[in-house]
Amino acid sequence: MNNLMDIINSINDKEKNYWYKKSFAANKTLLFEGDIADKIYFIEKGAIRLWNNDDGKEITFQFFFEGQVVSSYESFYLKNPSVFSIETIEETDVLVLEKEKLDILLIDSPDLLKIMMNQLSERFIVYTEYFLSRIKESPEERYLSLLEKNSELIKRVPAQYIASFLGITPVSLSRIKNRIK
Repeated sequence: MNNLMDIINSINDKEKNYWYKKSFAANKTLLFEGDIADKIYFIEKGAIRLWNNDDGKEITFQFFFEGQVVSSYESFYLKNPSVFSIETIEETDVLVLEKEKLDILLIDSPDLLKIMMNQLSERFIVYTEYFLSRIKESPEERYLSLLEKNSELIKRVPAQYIASFLGITPVSLSRIKNRIK
């Protein structure tokens, strides 16, 4: 089985009840920085961002879209206060799974374990790329790379969040876009 929806549909009725569906408006906070993450969210429709407040300045670390799982994994795993907030960007429908239910499912479903490991591995790779791009690339190079690798993100995510992700101001992003045109 290759995707989470296939796995959810294949588990028994009792375990299907572990998941519940929830809909959120745009700009709704699912987890506040400082709270302990006790849920994971599988995105059926919509977009979510993971961000940190650096002395009043928002720093976006990652975006999540349909078919992806999001949580503040460090907080979820270690049961420590989250260093991130999780917020919807668009109207978003998710399947929610609480930590204790996930622990049960991971024992009973090697397919789910594999998908979760893949999601965590992908997230680690994205973090590594993000970190290295901040060290090696100029803001314009980071924007061009984002355009090349993920043009859909540029279309769906508001400019202020893209600027935050690139580590620049919205004004600087506008200047970069004008230079590229």
